[in-house]
Amino acid sequence: MKKLIIGTTDFIDLPDLGVEDLPCKIDSGADTSAIHCERVKIKEINGQEYLSFKLFDRRHPHYTGKEILTNNYIERKIRSSFGDYEYRYQVKLKIRIFKIDFFTSFNLSNRKNMKYPVLIGKKTLRNRFIVDVSKKDLSYQAKIEK
Repeated sequence: MKKLIIGTTDFIDLPDLGVEDLPCKIDSGADTSAIHCERVKIKEINGQEYLSFKLFDRRHPHYTGKEILTNNYIERKIRSSFGDYEYRYQVKLKIRIFKIDFFTSFNLSNRKNMKYPVLIGKKTLRNRFIVDVSKKDLSYQAKIEK
């Protein structure tokens, strides 16, 4: 598979969730991708455990307030950018970038104070993209040109 060139920032779509043009930061130093969410909790429904969360927060332009339920999740021990360890839930979401759909794992985290609600890490980039730090928003530019 030919690797695509991606810049330091871009925009992704989450087609299964109806989210388009979501700004993201490309971070080859982060192992796993992360997405901003709130109200993350485990719910029991008919005897089965589900992870419940809402993407973004009320002030974010993409916020819908829609509760997302999944039983396809794991809890991982993650080292934060400050070097501290904490447990976070991880889910797989379908993303679209450069008109290509694929599933990738996201840590659910509070990114409210970050400039970008999504961080794309090396596990998502691996075998798909080459990062050119002199470029920005290449997928988005290609999308709006057509």
